[in-house]
Amino acid sequence: MDLALPGSGNTDHRWQSLAALGRHDTVLGRWAEAHTDAIAILHELDGPTPERGQIWGVWAAEPPAPILEAVRGDSGWLLSGTKPWCSGASVCTHALVTARVDGEPRLFAVDLTHPGAAPVPNTWHAVGMRESDSGSVAFDRVPAVVVGGPTDYLTRPGFWHGAIGVSAVWFGSACAVADTLHSTVRSRPDPHRAAHLGAIASALGAASSALTTAAAEVDADPFDRSGRARIRARIVRAVVEDAATQCIDRVGRALGAGPLCADAEHARRVADLTVYLRQSHAERDLEALGHDIAQEDNPW
Repeated sequence: MDLALPGSGNTDHRWQSLAALGRHDTVLGRWAEAHTDAIAILHELDGPTPERGQIWGVWAAEPPAPILEAVRGDSGWLLSGTKPWCSGASVCTHALVTARVDGEPRLFAVDLTHPGAAPVPNTWHAVGMRESDSGSVAFDRVPAVVVGGPTDYLTRPGFWHGAIGVSAVWFGSACAVADTLHSTVRSRPDPHRAAHLGAIASALGAASSALTTAAAEVDADPFDRSGRARIRARIVRAVVEDAATQCIDRVGRALGAGPLCADAEHARRVADLTVYLRQSHAERDLEALGHDIAQEDNPW
């Protein structure tokens, strides 16, 4: 999948494309977001150039356990241990993976076709996002290429641009959930349902505007010389998450259990989006945003 890089002048099209994929299928959108984010990271940090036919993931979760470690050998870096939360564990051919070096995470590019890399069975029991195949992957002395400096993955401007890309997929998936209510109100008008549809339109309109505005700002300042990338990303993600949460809640309240029990596509969409939204850290993210905003002289 070939999309314009964030900040290259066509960021709005990039995020619209991710939203369209998320609207078609949440899991597909999630995989596409990760693959295109990996390409952007490799470009930004001068990593290996992806080749046609490769499918990349970005596996950077760092829970206390299990731990993936990187050790420099005579012929280069080797990864050993287990990495959790690996979206596309059985699908990806390559991944950008964080692994501990002297206790601190560092980013590596790894070829998953190496026999030492293998998905761990029975580590993904989700109902929502079940098809995302986001279980653990075990590594046994798998060769890897270091990407960027020790702290570059988290400190680069593109980290926050990429964070907004995730919310573009949330937005597209939320639109698909809202489509169910929209088609019902069009065919069977009802004041109660129409009120919910109006509230959803307001929320999704705000989310769409937030994404469009952010895309223009990223294109105007791709290297984050203004220092606004983190606040921008946290605000956009919060706005989109709130809109998506409203969609799930209001469509359910307006239509009842019927579509969740009789419409397989809608039921799967709601389940997938509910799980995918939890890639946000909810009030912890809002707390971090609040601390950032408290340092601003004129935040509004």
